[in-house]
Amino acid sequence: MPDIRSTMAKRISIPEYRDFLTAMRERIDAARGQAARAVNHELVLLYWDIGKGILEKQRKLGWGDGVVERLSRDLNKHYPGTFGFSSRNLWDMRRFYEAWASPPILRQAVAELQKPSRKEIITGKRPSRKPATARVVKPIEILRQAVAEIPWSHHLLLLNKLSDVHERIWYMRACAHFGWSRNVLLNQILADAYGQSRNRTNNFAKALPTVLAMQAQEAIKSSYNLDFLGVAKVMDERDLEERLVERVRDFILELGYGFCFVGQQHRLSLGRKDYRVDLLFYHRFLRSLVAIDLKLNEFEPEHAGKMDFYLNVLNAKERAPGDNGSIGIILCAEQDEMVVEFSLLRKQNAIGVASYRLLHELPKDLQGKLPSARELKDVLARALASENASSADPKGQKTRKRT
Repeated sequence: MPDIRSTMAKRISIPEYRDFLTAMRERIDAARGQAARAVNHELVLLYWDIGKGILEKQRKLGWGDGVVERLSRDLNKHYPGTFGFSSRNLWDMRRFYEAWASPPILRQAVAELQKPSRKEIITGKRPSRKPATARVVKPIEILRQAVAEIPWSHHLLLLNKLSDVHERIWYMRACAHFGWSRNVLLNQILADAYGQSRNRTNNFAKALPTVLAMQAQEAIKSSYNLDFLGVAKVMDERDLEERLVERVRDFILELGYGFCFVGQQHRLSLGRKDYRVDLLFYHRFLRSLVAIDLKLNEFEPEHAGKMDFYLNVLNAKERAPGDNGSIGIILCAEQDEMVVEFSLLRKQNAIGVASYRLLHELPKDLQGKLPSARELKDVLARALASENASSADPKGQKTRKRT
């Protein structure tokens, strides 16, 4: 008679169990993520209310700064072992509330929040309107709920780095929609993602219908951060292309919402010749093929002509029924906006020119002035040798060289 445990072991080793385990892990991860977001949401609302309470009491009752120190001591005494009620954090809560709730900023913030978000523009989807009988929500409550969409650590970063309310809201909404971590948010601020989103080096407004042009403006950036490649230089355009394909998942995350990878060195046949598009993507919400041409150097006018040719062929031979016109991105090391503008002036296809950034290099004034890796290694080796010699001295003193 076969061993029951052995039979059971054989039964649960089939592929169905692996699928089941994967599904359970995904469900657990989703539940954990939802729980973490719920905790963060309530925590930010709590900090908002505490900051509001401190500020209002100080203004109405004339309490001085000492109330923050006293409140910190009393809260920590009542909730021992609880983090978050240090005097410094309480001051941050007060600053957080004041930075958003002052009347001029409140009006600007609520007006900005009522505009469609970047994701809503790209997808063309907006939340359904509430019926006329629904309760009217006060502007301060609209803002209070909006700020609770991202973690407290993100708010501290926004407060410390940014003063413009429009810029803070842009990054706040981007964090909420795209799930940026604090480090990603910091990198986006340092890369001036907000400024780049306003820098339009394309002809979308002329080449596309109004709604599609708005969607394309939001979906396609004018600058991309390729730090994830882990290199400061690449050998040639094919080297850059290969590295991007190897890290295509990271590249898609940097490209933004809705991009799907189609292929590398995509062949376009015309007459007796074949032509190659470096990278080809499809954008689900724009319903457009997106061709990317990689350039190691500065943008040149002939690059626009080559891309225009690629798009003509894609539209004629590969665009599916119901799809919109193909879009081209020329990804180059740098660009002159005036050269881009005149290069795209009479182009009928939608073309955008974007720059990319690899790992940060040293500023020119510091190049050659800092030790090389080899020099640092030699210094470290000498320091370790000196330390070992000191340890070998029985009296624990450094040996002196006699003269």
